Amino acid sequence: MRYAYALTTAILLGGAATALSLNQPAGAQTAQNEPGTIQAMAPKAGAPMSFADLVARLQPAVVNISTTQRVKVNANPFAGTPFEMFGLGQGQSVTREAQSLGSGFIISADGYVVTNNHVISAGAQGAVVESITVTLADGRDFKAKLIGHDQASDLAVLKIDGANLPFVKFGDSARARVGDWILAIGNPFGLGGTVTSGIISATHRVTGTGAYDRFIQTDASINRGNSGGPMFDLNGNVIGINSQILSPTGGNVGIGFAIPAEEAKPIIDKLMKGQTITRGYLGIAMQDLTKDLAAGFGLPSDRGTLVARVEPGQPAEKAGIKQGDVIVKVNGKDVTPDQTLSYIVSNVTPGTRIPIELIRDGKRQTVNVTVGTRPPEEQLAQFDPSDQDGTDGDDGDNGGSAATAPTALLGIGVTPLTPQIARSIGVDPSIGGVVILGVNPSSDAAGKGLQRGDVIVSINQQPVRTAADLSKVAAAAKAAGRKQVVLYIQRKNIGNYIPVGLAGN
Repeated sequence: MRYAYALTTAILLGGAATALSLNQPAGAQTAQNEPGTIQAMAPKAGAPMSFADLVARLQPAVVNISTTQRVKVNANPFAGTPFEMFGLGQGQSVTREAQSLGSGFIISADGYVVTNNHVISAGAQGAVVESITVTLADGRDFKAKLIGHDQASDLAVLKIDGANLPFVKFGDSARARVGDWILAIGNPFGLGGTVTSGIISATHRVTGTGAYDRFIQTDASINRGNSGGPMFDLNGNVIGINSQILSPTGGNVGIGFAIPAEEAKPIIDKLMKGQTITRGYLGIAMQDLTKDLAAGFGLPSDRGTLVARVEPGQPAEKAGIKQGDVIVKVNGKDVTPDQTLSYIVSNVTPGTRIPIELIRDGKRQTVNVTVGTRPPEEQLAQFDPSDQDGTDGDDGDNGGSAATAPTALLGIGVTPLTPQIARSIGVDPSIGGVVILGVNPSSDAAGKGLQRGDVIVSINQQPVRTAADLSKVAAAAKAAGRKQVVLYIQRKNIGNYIPVGLAGN
């Protein structure tokens, strides 16, 4: 989903502040809105009664971003009919073009562009992004190169070839306050150069979307096509990047979210330099400490996170953290609803040794943990063996990481076996290997019965740990003139050797 923040004209109340002595007893509590305690808000010196001049300066730096994609779709005329059960039409597929639209903004005169990762990523399983086009406000089109992207923070940096381009700078989102006016410019539903406004509804908003779950919330209009667009303060500085909305209908209902500049800029700086984004990791499953749970533990419900599970061999287990512990402080920072455990740990540099304060059996204690490196998001995601929307073995670059790259010669897509996935598919995580995400229905692998959730332990007697391991051995076998390879497949508690033909033979 893509978003843009609406810009409403600010009509501010005029008038001077009035001081009023109420002769209250010393220390007496008064109403929050007692007359004389709140200054009437007149426009600050130089504040515009219209945002037109501000928009005229900012709009040239805001761009439209579009992608052209290839996606394979099932062209089987018997799909969904009883005839499909008899194998009629199997393997029939066609490649079609698809497009996506979003927003972004230029941050340097030589053409670096910031947007959301989901704006430039494949929009469907098996889709391949062929090109990215950046369109400026003056109508000029540029083919863009993807410099770097980060799924966890939903950020991406593009580069277009240009000089003396209009650009904008980041501001200080830490100074943003609830009630401040904000402006946004974007491309909702492909309507380029749309300007909207609103106020900041909340800061540090947690939406339950992951490690970088800390947003600026606004009531400004955000709709599809506005993701990646900038949120401006009234000084014209970018304080947020529009990212997502909360809506039961898919349209704007006045609840939108932007990635704060203070979170985004360090990541963008690293992506521009070609650096890898790493985050801290403990290796635990977390559970919110609800009022009922807190009452059961005899703890306040506004502090701490319950440890629901500890992953074997991960930093938390090595430090002695146990299931049922309530972590209340990490590296001197309180764990609260606004400052979650996942957020704090993710922002710790891997390899750093930090103190963690926890409550166990009603007693506080401190353990020291050497923080690990957070695995790729696809490895952390819950694996559903019944979900058939996995990688289908397309031999194109789907924009994902090597961890989920399809193996073209075998017609399958895989990802490394993690303890989380092992539990969900019912295998021993110690066996190692890669788990199948999807199988091309026209491949020999599909014909031999391989399916999503199977674990490939070895290929031609060589252990497999990554998709690259699998591809390397398969390519070597084909180069040697072999027509097939032998896979050792683990399904639940049963293991078998299965010969699988290589594509092109």
